Amino acid sequence: MEFKDVIDKRYSVRGYLDKEVEQEKLEYVLNAATIAPTGKNLQPFKVFVIDTKKNKEALSEIYGAGWFVEAPYVLCVVANVKESWTRPWDGKNIADIDATIVMDHIILAATDVGLGTCYIGAFKEDKARIFLNLSDDEIPVLFTPLGYANAEPRETPRKKLDEFVEYI
Repeated sequence: MEFKDVIDKRYSVRGYLDKEVEQEKLEYVLNAATIAPTGKNLQPFKVFVIDTKKNKEALSEIYGAGWFVEAPYVLCVVANVKESWTRPWDGKNIADIDATIVMDHIILAATDVGLGTCYIGAFKEDKARIFLNLSDDEIPVLFTPLGYANAEPRETPRKKLDEFVEYI
């Protein structure tokens, strides 16, 4: 698939088939995380691959939408703030930025091999931290189901370029 096709085809899937994801597709998606750019290439992240059938109850406490646990997997990208780069001039730690780039690579790779995903940032962090057994230095940044779509894209209006691009 051409890159433009991937970004045009990607949408937030809110319904999944009860169909297993092939191991080679899962590995393709996870390998996309390894090539995601991170500050100073420190790669301060983990990707948790969560079996939804084994962890349905815990996942439902983290994010309550029923479709969240329909896919065979839920992935979570966790950032390590102690290991990530911090801008020396203002102290901004970019762990959340790095983790978001990683998730974007995962989601675009999933689209490329015909799998559906949905960025989930509105989850209960306290429940996620306990479930994933995270240290104080680790923060869960984003979740996504990973599976075959059983829902059509919704209409999502987009801004025109002149509404958000400024040339200076």
